[in-house]
Amino acid sequence: MNILLIGGGGREHALAWSLRKNPAVGTIWALPGNAGMEEIATCVPIAAKDLDAIVCFAQSQPVDFAVVAPDDPLALGLVDRLHGIGIPCFGPEAKAARIESSKAFAKNLMSRYKIPTAAYRTFDSYEQAVAYLKTQRYPIVVKADGLALGKGVVIAMDERQAVEAVTTMMVDKVFGTSGGTVVIEEFLTGPEVSVLAFTDGKHIVPMISSMDHKRALDGDVGPNTGGMGTIAPNPWYTEAIASQCMEQIFIPTIRAMEQEGCPFKGCLYFGLMLTVEGPKVIEYNCRFGDPEAQVILPLLQSDLLTTMLAVENGTLEHCDVRFSPDSACCVVIASGGYPVSYEMEKQISFDCSADVLYFHAGTRRTDRGVVTAGGRVLSVVAVRPTLEQAVEAAYRGVDTVRFEHAAFRSDIGRSALEQLS
Repeated sequence: MNILLIGGGGREHALAWSLRKNPAVGTIWALPGNAGMEEIATCVPIAAKDLDAIVCFAQSQPVDFAVVAPDDPLALGLVDRLHGIGIPCFGPEAKAARIESSKAFAKNLMSRYKIPTAAYRTFDSYEQAVAYLKTQRYPIVVKADGLALGKGVVIAMDERQAVEAVTTMMVDKVFGTSGGTVVIEEFLTGPEVSVLAFTDGKHIVPMISSMDHKRALDGDVGPNTGGMGTIAPNPWYTEAIASQCMEQIFIPTIRAMEQEGCPFKGCLYFGLMLTVEGPKVIEYNCRFGDPEAQVILPLLQSDLLTTMLAVENGTLEHCDVRFSPDSACCVVIASGGYPVSYEMEKQISFDCSADVLYFHAGTRRTDRGVVTAGGRVLSVVAVRPTLEQAVEAAYRGVDTVRFEHAAFRSDIGRSALEQLS
């Protein structure tokens, strides 16, 4: 089976690595891919948002199945277009992808179907948003409505910061049209949990839980990033909480999307906060998280392609999805200065003999070897029987990586280990 895989980050490298385990997989075309993916896939220099070029390429090759991994092409309707030319896909169509591409849509959906989430207001008027902020208690959360590479969320500690965030989004338009509407919501406290789930629109199978580390610097300070590391499973996510989430959040969300006429098929990401009042949804994503995919897929014991085909064919309830009892840790190595500004074209070296996985993200192959080509460069992943062992092994792998101005957090998994102790 020949597969078209859209994307070129660490998540896509992990997906290609996992798909390659199935002996029935023939060619994997990665568009655009990265230097690491070249070892297991044929990389084609077509951008993930160039839908016309992707469809043209798909028509020119014997593609049996497509996996659309990033949020932008999903929101733009790539799955709709591939379906239109007869190619089955893993990923939601554009109407369903709105659950991530419009935070206002997601919040209104939760409100209508009584899915627990933070109290909120939505604004498309700058003046009205600023007036509302003058009446609120702080801290408060300001979110750009649309896609913003995981960076369109500001936790404002006072009115000045909140107004600054709204100004940046709505007036300065740092996120383009994504900030034309903002969602302002109450600040929730509690452990955060990421739960990704396979769903065929009617049935849902949660994957193993994980914990992301969004802030750029140790101690959860600094600007929000796309993610600086993850661990799995998340020690705060107990069986009792999982059962509560299934009953109050996961199944109601799938039913709500079906009732709205946009059934969700693919990977649905639940960003949860475990508050004193119970689990609440912080956000939905319409695809595998990055770097959550990098710790979840190495723990997947059953076959990924088989599950993806079941999702597309509507037969997920008959699919055997199994995960290892081990733990995993992912440390992201970024270009110094990420997520604000950073230099690229820095030559990379690392010890491939280390007993860890190196998933490439912002890398490119040149005559000089592999060089940096983005903000997040590598995900170093270790799987071990315990979380403590996984964290230690991942950082041993990090120690082998060399490139100028490399940056990473040194505390990935620390709070989870403290919870377990």
